[in-house]
Amino acid sequence: MSILDPGKPKHAAAGKRLESEPIAWLTTVSPAGQPQSTPVWFLWADGEFLIYGAAGGPKNASIQANPRVSLHLEGNGQGSDNVIFEGEARIDPAGPRAEDVPPYVVKYQPFFDRYGWTAAGFSDDYPHVIRVTPTRARIW
Repeated sequence: MSILDPGKPKHAAAGKRLESEPIAWLTTVSPAGQPQSTPVWFLWADGEFLIYGAAGGPKNASIQANPRVSLHLEGNGQGSDNVIFEGEARIDPAGPRAEDVPPYVVKYQPFFDRYGWTAAGFSDDYPHVIRVTPTRARIW
């Protein structure tokens, strides 16, 4: 069951944005209790977010200490078109490398090119598979 109801216009619009927008903001809480928001690349598939974390990045320790996260898309700068998800994150040690997920590579190939990465190089730099399963959506 999807957290989005395509029968609701704002939910349908949010679903389209999840397919096309390149950046979402992931908020985790450090083991010391400090919230930290970070822009992330993501793939929305099968009702969850697929995100790749840096080898030494703090998101991994934060998620292991507290899996409750929020994730949001940019608003329109005028106080609306807000799409915010609350959910549970987990590190998936058996998850695929980014280079082995064709829709992810297609979505981010222009970024790989811009930053001088290959899909394999990105996969080496961002080896940790993070999955976020939303439990609540706030859309307005």
